Amino acid sequence: MSIVRGVGRERQQQLERLEIRTVSDLLFHGPRRYDDRRQVSPIREVVQGQPITVRGSVVAAGVKKFRGGFKSVFEVVLDDGTARLHCRWWNQPYMERFFAVGDQLFAHGKPTSLKPRAMDHPETEKITDDGDEQVHLNRIVPVYPSTEGLTQRALRLMIWRAIEDFATSIGEPTPSLVPITVDPQDPARTPWLSRSQAVRDLHFPPAMAAAEQARRRLALDEFVDLQLIIQQRRLNLERKWQSRPCGGDNRLMKPFLASLPFRLTGAQTRVLRELRSELSATVPMRRLLQGDVGSGKSLVAACAALMVVESGFNVAVMAPTEILAEQLWTNFRRWFEPLGITVDLRTGNRKTDLELPLQASAPSVARRTERVVVGTHALVQESFQMERIGLVIIDEQHKFGVAQRETLLRKGRNAREAPHLLVMTATPIPRTLGLTLYGDLDVSILDELPAGRGQIRTYVRAPEALPKVWGFVQTELARGRQAYIVYSRVTEADQEEIKAVTKEFARVQAALAPHPVGLLHGQLPPDEKERVMAAFRSGAVKALVATSVIEVGVDVPNATVMLIENAEQFGLAQLHQLRGRIGRGGHDSHCILLARLKTEEAAARMKVMTDTCNGFEIAEADLLLRGPGELVGRDQSGLPDFHFGHLARDRDLVETARQLARSHLRGSPGGTPQLAGKAAPPRLQETI
Repeated sequence: MSIVRGVGRERQQQLERLEIRTVSDLLFHGPRRYDDRRQVSPIREVVQGQPITVRGSVVAAGVKKFRGGFKSVFEVVLDDGTARLHCRWWNQPYMERFFAVGDQLFAHGKPTSLKPRAMDHPETEKITDDGDEQVHLNRIVPVYPSTEGLTQRALRLMIWRAIEDFATSIGEPTPSLVPITVDPQDPARTPWLSRSQAVRDLHFPPAMAAAEQARRRLALDEFVDLQLIIQQRRLNLERKWQSRPCGGDNRLMKPFLASLPFRLTGAQTRVLRELRSELSATVPMRRLLQGDVGSGKSLVAACAALMVVESGFNVAVMAPTEILAEQLWTNFRRWFEPLGITVDLRTGNRKTDLELPLQASAPSVARRTERVVVGTHALVQESFQMERIGLVIIDEQHKFGVAQRETLLRKGRNAREAPHLLVMTATPIPRTLGLTLYGDLDVSILDELPAGRGQIRTYVRAPEALPKVWGFVQTELARGRQAYIVYSRVTEADQEEIKAVTKEFARVQAALAPHPVGLLHGQLPPDEKERVMAAFRSGAVKALVATSVIEVGVDVPNATVMLIENAEQFGLAQLHQLRGRIGRGGHDSHCILLARLKTEEAAARMKVMTDTCNGFEIAEADLLLRGPGELVGRDQSGLPDFHFGHLARDRDLVETARQLARSHLRGSPGGTPQLAGKAAPPRLQETI
């Protein structure tokens, strides 16, 4: 027998399809929207394309079949005394058995025409005299995610009864962190709702504002749950491990900075002070370095590595692709070998000789025993071992899983000491995502670009403009500049509109003749990739036809044109990364996006790209457009499903949850966090 009134075996099976198995699951099955049935709109006031809820009597109903019998429409005509509304369901003749003349209905949807007034595939609910009309009429009514055979009325009544019988059992979480504070968006600064009241108001709010207040209260519980785990992880690190003193003494840093042909930006100087302070501390550094493309993250990482080498320890640097690893290796060798520091490269296809000669420019520099190793995933393989690792640097952190990060860190641990960690990303992370994905890391931001950079202009063009675009690219190449031409595919796909780099290469060569053109994509052999990139860096190749493999780690200051075909196939973050390959020298640069704007989302992405070059603004727009799961890859990031929290708009709740969790854990030494939202009282854990 079911513990919830009115739930039999068939209802249990229907609820199972919604992953509702316990009373708690039912109570926390939140509405997807609300109908305000206190003031139902007259049918005569419907506006085409505007969502509306109406109530009326069925005066006609029937199925009309079209010639051939393959298409049909089932139609219900509602009359409320002011006008009539035709509710239509195309190619669903079975709907006829659910309605009859004389039925009283609510209908919700967007009218598709006004002559006659019509609404296609509306949501409907039959009004019956079952004695429970106080649940369904003259109030703000919840509309839930449902399943076949489970009507809104039935689901709403089940939840109503569950609240009546079990709401007093909900109680507050232990530890009760939330009620001690106030909702920062509440102008009256009143305390948060109790959880039991929040559940009541979530389902049956007295006003629309009450529903949002209830959602925020339950969302805060979810964020507190996550932050307790994240902050406990950081606290465990501080209690269990000591750091190696790696603050350095400047004997390598001073000559290195003096050798640079430019001065550090103010942001780079500020971040280096933060890094030196933490590298010198007794707790292992755990820091995320964010910076827009071209902000100088690699140089900051190099300076941090120098501090560690000055202190007598080794450094491991991991990058997600061979191209990026080789770019970092090339830069680090150029910077470090004049100082006597060996820089090794370890990838799946390359392993440098551990005794590479120093650059000829520094024959008298004594070789140091400390070394820097740059590599890809090869660094986390069992075959790679390294003693005395003082610092692990991970570039483009979002492309690695947490497990890979921890595997590399373990290689540098001994009984009590753990290496410092610096993770970097050129893909700016929205503040809320940063607090959830990397809440156990401190954050440094490079918010200043080096001086002397040219301006980047971005244009969106239709594919038909390509001949004119080739003329512009030819002009830039004739001026001695270089260009990238990017495609989303390596080989042809089923969709003819989406171009492939291997097929377009010959066409680009013809369009840009006589200028030399190179080809680069992920399926080329490693030595061929290296040869092409070397030719492009040297200027022997004027235009590089490539896939998104160039989105990170490619730095050619003379490149001033980025042409991206089928730009609608790329996400905002990827488009911004690709655009970041240009504008690295003193010349003005041009990013041309050839796109077919068939959807509103594609048009919105292109508009963001033309409106701003600020990576942090683009990251926030990307979060709103795509949502967190698609943006970061849920499997890779470990991001949980939130029933009530919205990372795109609940930044203040995430920050409040982080403060509450940190304060609680640091006041409870040795304690394991007890979760706010997931640990329900025994009665609520019973099977429905």
